[in-house]
Amino acid sequence: MEDLCHCGSGLLFDECCKPFINGYRFPLKPVQLMRSRYTAYVLHNLDYLISTWHPDCRAEQWRDDIAANFPLTEWKGLTIKDERTGKNGHESYVEFIALFYDRHNRRPGFIHERSRFVQLNERWYYIDGIHQQPLRNAPCPCGSGKKYKKCCGQ
Repeated sequence: MEDLCHCGSGLLFDECCKPFINGYRFPLKPVQLMRSRYTAYVLHNLDYLISTWHPDCRAEQWRDDIAANFPLTEWKGLTIKDERTGKNGHESYVEFIALFYDRHNRRPGFIHERSRFVQLNERWYYIDGIHQQPLRNAPCPCGSGKKYKKCCGQ
C-alpha cells in the first residue's frame, strides 16, 4: 500500500516530498520546501532540515537541540494558509499552521508562522519566520475546540 505524504498535499509521499528529502531534486517553489521541511520534522530527518536553512543561519549549531526535540513532538498536520512573493522573485513567504502533540507537557499545540524563504544560486532556503498569534476569543488552532484564551493562550 502506498502512503500519502505527511505534508497534507494529498499526493503520495514518493511523488511529493520524498524526492526532495532524499536529495533527488530541489523544491522549485517555497511552498514545496515548506511542505518537505514539515515532512522532515515528522520523519526526524535532521540532515535535510539543516541543509534547507539558509547558510547565513548556520543551523548546524542547533543540531543537538533539534534532535533532542524529535522524541518530544508528534506532528499531527500541516495547513498552508497563504503564499506570497516578496519584494523580488528571490524572496517568498508561506504562512502555515502545523499541529503537534507535546509529549513532555502532554497537550496539543500548534505553530502558526509566516515563514520567509530566499533563493540563492537557484535553490530555495528557509531563512526566518514570524509567529502569528490568534485573537484571544478565536478558536484555538490546536484543534481542541476551545477558545485560544482557554487553551494554548494561557
